[in-house]
Order: sequence, then structure tokens, then C-alpha cells
Amino acid sequence: MAGGIWSTQNKVRPGVYINFKSTGQALGALGDRGIVSLPLTLPWGPSKQIVTIEAGNDVSVTLGYPITDAALLLVREALKRAKTLLLYRLNVGTKAAVTAGNLTATAKYGGTRGNALSVQIAVNVDTPSLFDVRTLLSGAVVDSQTVANITALKANDWIVWSGTGALAANAGAPLVGGADGTTTAQDYLDYLAAVEVLEVNTIGLPSSDSATKAVFVSFAKRLRDDEGKKLQVVLENYPAADFEGVISVKNGVVLADGTTLSAAQAVAWVAGATAGAAPNQSLTYQAYDDAVDVTPKYTNSQTIAALQAGEFLFTGSRGAAVVEQDINTLHSFTPDKGRAFSKNRVIRVLDAIAVDLKLVFERYYLGKVGNDDDGRALLKNEFVKYIETLQGIGAIQNFDSQTDIAISQGADSASVYVELNIQPTDAIEKIYTKVQVK
Repeated sequence: MAGGIWSTQNKVRPGVYINFKSTGQALGALGDRGIVSLPLTLPWGPSKQIVTIEAGNDVSVTLGYPITDAALLLVREALKRAKTLLLYRLNVGTKAAVTAGNLTATAKYGGTRGNALSVQIAVNVDTPSLFDVRTLLSGAVVDSQTVANITALKANDWIVWSGTGALAANAGAPLVGGADGTTTAQDYLDYLAAVEVLEVNTIGLPSSDSATKAVFVSFAKRLRDDEGKKLQVVLENYPAADFEGVISVKNGVVLADGTTLSAAQAVAWVAGATAGAAPNQSLTYQAYDDAVDVTPKYTNSQTIAALQAGEFLFTGSRGAAVVEQDINTLHSFTPDKGRAFSKNRVIRVLDAIAVDLKLVFERYYLGKVGNDDDGRALLKNEFVKYIETLQGIGAIQNFDSQTDIAISQGADSASVYVELNIQPTDAIEKIYTKVQVK
């Protein structure tokens, strides 16, 4: 007996023809957040490229230090709240090196961390014709090879070998001359070109250079408004941006171990925390992880003025540093962009809608579904289920699928016009209480 699937009821042979289809479940889902990117000047690591670091990763080989080291302070701060860091090392630096007899050892990367490397060569105790070549980092062995000559040595995570001929024993030869080098404006432009093609929620710029900050603001505006890539940029002391895609950090914090972070350094935590916050989550009055105070401190009137100017600042509260209000730099409100657009929780909701619905359309509808009543009904159902997901987690409220969304034929035969009304849910930030005393 024949079988298979059918499109129309036109089969010739007797048989059972069965089509299997899933029930009408939404194809799209609420996208994950938590991706932050930072351009940093570092003493070790791959230069001029994006390196992906997941929270909890061991970075001691990639970046030359354990995550707890002071050299990786901003990496650590960003990953306190973000799940993924797209790190870009701006500087190339100079590679440390040493020549011992016929052998030259050169650090794998430029930077001052290479000066902590050294090479020990000893005759192998079991086979005197062989040599034990050890690479040491701050006195600890990180690589050991037993070889007959220089040619047999293989590059490791720390050193590249060169030279020919026989090896000669030594008590230890330290690498010298490693330098971090300088960072130029072009390095930041190269970073922006590299990160532009990636999916990222926030970019943090831990720099006080006004010209560079202006470039990052222009970058954010172009990507958000012209290309539909909904990211936010976090800067220090740049409320002049006056744009919902830019967050301006006004002050820094003091950590429990006594480390003081400037506003520029606190950018790393704010960028990571903003990336890691869900669309139904506000950072208002959330504590900066492991911080015990703020610096500088502001009076009540100064705090009010800062908030009105669109500045993101920390306030000391009972031995902690808390976010005064989770806002961006938008402070010139218009009928099209009211006060709600200055709230980062609202922006996260709007960005999620823009990114997720675009993704659903591209993956499942673009070029695949007919632009007729049935096709538009399918698309509307998809959008409704997605919006109801947002309402289910409290990111929006009061959505009515009968009145708040309409999908119709666009201006041409291949286009669709969508009207969607939503009300993002803001966090409770003010409580006005009347107490009647009898």
C-alpha cells in the first residue's frame, strides 16, 4: 500500500497519505541578553581582535593574569553582571624577548606582562643528550619540553622560539623589553568596525577623551536609527548626548578591598549590568556588586540636577553603592519621545521588541509566506504571542490583541504595514504616602 504526504487530494494509488504539522506555537521567543563589549588597553593578550570571554572562564592564559588580578579590574567588573564579554585589546605593544646562546625566546604577545617570563634550560638527567626547556611566568613553570635541539622546540601559550643549532644550559634567562605601547584614535575606530558586525547589548567606553566619546555617540545613533541594531553605549560624564542609546555615568565607587573606581572605570560595571538586565528588570536602587561607598558624593540638590540632565549616578546607602535611577541621557523630551524613553527598563523592552520581531520575520516569514490575508494573519498571530510573552513576565501591561495590533497590506505588493500599541511597565520608584494621625 502506498503512503507519503500530500498537497492536494490527487493520489492515484490506494494508500494512507499523512501530513504532520506542529500546532500553532510561536516560532520566535524572547531573545537572551547579557552581551557586553569593552575596548581596553591591556598588558597581554591578542591585539586588534574580538576575544569572547564567558563569565566564569579562566582567562589566565588568554589575558596573562587570573581574573582576580588588578590588571583585569575592568574585565572583572563587566562580568559581575554580564554573561559574555566581547573584549577588544586596543594596543599592540612591544614583545619582550631574550637570547640565550643560539636560542631566542620572544613573548607571544606584546605588553609588559611578557617581562614576567623567563626561560630555564637544563641537561636532562635521564638522557644527557637532551635538554629540558622550561618557560616560567613569575617563577612558576607554565610549559616544559624535552628536546635535542632548538629546531625541536614548539611554541607554547607564552613564547615563540627561534634560532638554530645546539641548546646550552642556563640558570634562567628573563625576557625583557616588553611594553604596552600607546592607543590612538584609529584603534578605537578599528574596534567599532570589529564590533559593529556582532550581536551585542551594550558597549562600554572606559575613557575620558571627549573626542572619542563623541565618536561612540555617533556610532550608537547610526546603528540604532539607521540600521536597526538596538545597542546602548555607556560613557562617563557625557550627558550632552541627550539620546536614549547613550548612558552617562557621573561618579565612581569604592570597593570592599579599598579599590577606588573612577566614573570612567565604573562604566565597565554599568555596561555589564545594563547588558545583563532583562526587559522586565530595572537597575534603579540596585547595589553595585562588592561596593561599599561612592566617589564623589553629591548633595540632594546636586543629585536632582544630575538626574534632570540625564546622568546615571551612584548614591551611598547603608554601606553600599546603589544606582540612583536607571536612566539614559535623553532629557530633551518631545511628543514622539516622552519621559518614558529616558528609562532604560523601557528601552530594553522596546529594543527587545525591535530585535526579536525582526529576527522572527527574517527567519520564518521573509520570502516564505504569501503576502495575503492568510499570510498576514499568521504574522499577526506570531507577533501577538510574542507580545503576550512580554506581558506574561511583566515587561508590558494592558495589551489587547484585538485593538492594539493591526497588520495590513503595505504600499507595495511585497510589504506589510504593522501598527502596534504597547505600554511598557516601569519599576516602582516613588511612593507618596499620606498618614492620618488621630
